[in-house]
Amino acid sequence: MTKQGKPSGPRPGQAEAAAAQSRAERRRAERQARAPSPVSPGRMAALSAKAATTPFRIAAGLFLFGPLFLLLSQAIPHDYGFLELGGLFTLSVYDLVLAILGLSIGSAMAETAADLRAIWLTFAAIMLVMLLFFDPIFVFIRTTPLGDVLYLIAPVAVASAGLALWLKGAPRRYAMVAASGLVAFSLSLFIGLDDLGVGIADFASGALFCALWLLVSPGLLLRQFRGPWLIIPSRIIGSWLVVIAIIVTVSLYVPMPVVAPPPPTDGLQSGPLSDGTLLEIPLDDQGVSEDSPPTPEQ
Repeated sequence: MTKQGKPSGPRPGQAEAAAAQSRAERRRAERQARAPSPVSPGRMAALSAKAATTPFRIAAGLFLFGPLFLLLSQAIPHDYGFLELGGLFTLSVYDLVLAILGLSIGSAMAETAADLRAIWLTFAAIMLVMLLFFDPIFVFIRTTPLGDVLYLIAPVAVASAGLALWLKGAPRRYAMVAASGLVAFSLSLFIGLDDLGVGIADFASGALFCALWLLVSPGLLLRQFRGPWLIIPSRIIGSWLVVIAIIVTVSLYVPMPVVAPPPPTDGLQSGPLSDGTLLEIPLDDQGVSEDSPPTPEQ
């Protein structure tokens, strides 16, 4: 008791507030202790142990081979061979390259090794058959209703790869295999039409090797760190692929702006050709073309 006769201890309200605050601090400290730091020694040790394994080294080496080859190809002056041109041609088909990368991420998320092999083998088998027998296959396609809408194959293939990344479980397993076949079929059309009637084996082989590298190497590397963290990035990439497919499809149906030909000027005779090209012929003072042969009177 103090001299005024009041208790010297804390008031009841203050004691409860202090107890509540101490409980909140304890809970915060417990959460911080449970949450692992992204650079915690345990996680770094796990990454170091993974990097020391043979599968990781093989996957990393295969992944780095592509950028190194492309860098040397562009940095060293040389005459391009058909094998190299085929690989560079595959990289020029941007929308299908993105679709192949989406398939690669899907293969990294495959639940079993059999699902992984199904995606890779379907892609490789369809491309091999299409490139080996492209001329007769393309002639047959032209006789079917598919021949009238070949321009839609690429956007449909890209969209199928994007939608497959949004699925999960058994539906994603079958959708990834189907998307792999569509993308391979579409890319084979691009390669075969660029090499139509020539059939240069080196060009087709280079294109096939580059496509398989795009499919296998990123997925094999990501598979070393497979986990739930891949779900959100895969769906983001899937959404991008669907949007790209929609943009490409719309661009195919939007008519190109027609530029009207300028009016003829004095001394010129204008006339459109069969393809719409405007032809202007200079005239002399009598209205006769300067390039016309002389008449008998002349």
